[in-house]
Amino acid sequence: MKHFWICILLITFISCSSDSSTNNEIDDDPEQIEEVDTFDPDADYQLLFVGNSLTIENNLPLLVKNRGEALGVSISCTAQVGAGYGLEDHWNIGAVQSMISSEFYDYVIIQQGPSSQAYGRASLIEYGGYMADLCENIDTELAYFMVWPAIANFDTFDAVIDNYTDAANLNNAINCNVGQIWKHHIDGSNDYSYYGTDGFHPSVTGSELAAQIIVQKLGLQ
Repeated sequence: MKHFWICILLITFISCSSDSSTNNEIDDDPEQIEEVDTFDPDADYQLLFVGNSLTIENNLPLLVKNRGEALGVSISCTAQVGAGYGLEDHWNIGAVQSMISSEFYDYVIIQQGPSSQAYGRASLIEYGGYMADLCENIDTELAYFMVWPAIANFDTFDAVIDNYTDAANLNNAINCNVGQIWKHHIDGSNDYSYYGTDGFHPSVTGSELAAQIIVQKLGLQ
């Protein structure tokens, strides 16, 4: 059965997009999808990323894989990512359920938009909870990849941190608190270099830091 899932999971869906939403709760360009292969069936750890363009900008799964290699650990990454997608979208499409239930993955890393508002918070908790339930009875751990608001909405950053933290705690998941570390850095230095040119998606530096934090929080080093 595992060999069957290896064949299925060789297809990795990744999106690259620019955010055009007014509140930056989610990305807003669901058109561009491309395949990126970072899959290795013989790796020490199998990771599944579920998210949107904040995950695929600068190819975060590949950066995580490369970070592992630098530490002497082989990490294979599969990504189920759609531009503009929240966790509810992924759940309603239905692919993520079978992927998690395959028992193939060691970790499932989930992410949606900043989720500073009530609807985003509810989605993080509810649909993250559904994914946590799938992980609970198999040898798979759930992790939240905490993101950040656009610079234009920087005043909502604390709500982003609170909502991702609460969702991780309520669903007994690992908190990869990238956004919180971004804010601590920015507050102390007034340096916004973790942001890319659009003021929302990460720069290469921001994505590299995210990869470092994810590998550390998952204990893959």
